[in-house]
Amino acid sequence: MRANSDIQFAPIEPPKQEPPPEWLGKVMEWLEWLFTPLMELGKMIGVSAQAITWIAIGIVVLLVGLLLWRLLAPLTVRPPKDDAEEPAWVPDSAAASLLLEDADRLAAEGRYDEATHLLLRRSVSQIREARPDLLEPSSTAREIAVLPVLSEAARTGFGVIADRVERSLFALRTLSQDDWLAARDAYSAFALAAPAAHS
Repeated sequence: MRANSDIQFAPIEPPKQEPPPEWLGKVMEWLEWLFTPLMELGKMIGVSAQAITWIAIGIVVLLVGLLLWRLLAPLTVRPPKDDAEEPAWVPDSAAASLLLEDADRLAAEGRYDEATHLLLRRSVSQIREARPDLLEPSSTAREIAVLPVLSEAARTGFGVIADRVERSLFALRTLSQDDWLAARDAYSAFALAAPAAHS
């Protein structure tokens, strides 16, 4: 059997492996630099090396993911629509007049909070009906007040009304007649192009 040249009996020397690329060596050095203090810390607080390793890997993966997200997120954002070319939104004048009548009835009963809140709710509904693409379910009055598609008067009006409603709902302050009149005038200024006379 030893005479058979087809059978190899002498040990075969393993092929020489090429050294790892330089960048991989630097990565390994960095990982060693990172993990060594963590291992020492783990020993001090009684945490196993395996647990420390997984925590460190999780942190590295999280940091890499965050970096990728910061780099790639701008590519996924759709460019905003050019609202500058679109006419500024104003509510239908008949609907605006009806809204003011309903709100005036509440105000005449001294229910200024409800009257002001009605202006805000119905105005948002009017925008949503006219331009459903502009609003998200979570859109706040403050966000609506800065929409470019609104005229300057409408943005100002929404800001005034939203301020009073927030004061009523969140600061728990009852609105006065002056608050109501300020909100009413602000709505009239953009919805009817001129403030209606107070009765």
